[in-house]
Amino acid sequence: MADDQVLEPTDEIEVAPERVLPDHPVLRVIAEKVEAVEWKLSSGQDVFVVPKEAVREVAQAARDAGFEMLSDLTVVDYYKQRSPRFELVINLLSQQHAVRVRIISPVPVDDVEVPSVVSVYPGANFYEREAFDLFGLVFDGHPDLTRILMPDDWEGHPLRKDYGVGSIPVQFKGAHQVK
Repeated sequence: MADDQVLEPTDEIEVAPERVLPDHPVLRVIAEKVEAVEWKLSSGQDVFVVPKEAVREVAQAARDAGFEMLSDLTVVDYYKQRSPRFELVINLLSQQHAVRVRIISPVPVDDVEVPSVVSVYPGANFYEREAFDLFGLVFDGHPDLTRILMPDDWEGHPLRKDYGVGSIPVQFKGAHQVK
């Protein structure tokens, strides 16, 4: 643009919104290290929202920053309420820094493959198997992604909200006979 050129009021300059970073210095290091991290507060708790492809990278950055413990990994099914349908939720704890962080990653129903964090947090092994077994998320790079609660020949994923609920009559010893 020439020095003497003046922008008309109808001309717009696109300004990227400023990325919000956490106040806590340890969380700020993680957010600065991984560009894909979006930080927010939810009910007073620090939350990183990341694309599913960046889950392992964020977990590794958290581990490097001093988050020693994965305290939970689960899935939320927002069937007919939100898109994408699933959210992978990982809760991490740093005892040395006395801080917690929740990692949330949206997962669409038509692409349920997510990077495994077992190589970063070995304790995630059984949590990921449970999420696979009950919700159908597939953890890429998991050392033994097999069912953990349901029989191997079970069809479907029972904690999905669209999973059909059935009933099997059970006869208890000493109870009156059901006819």
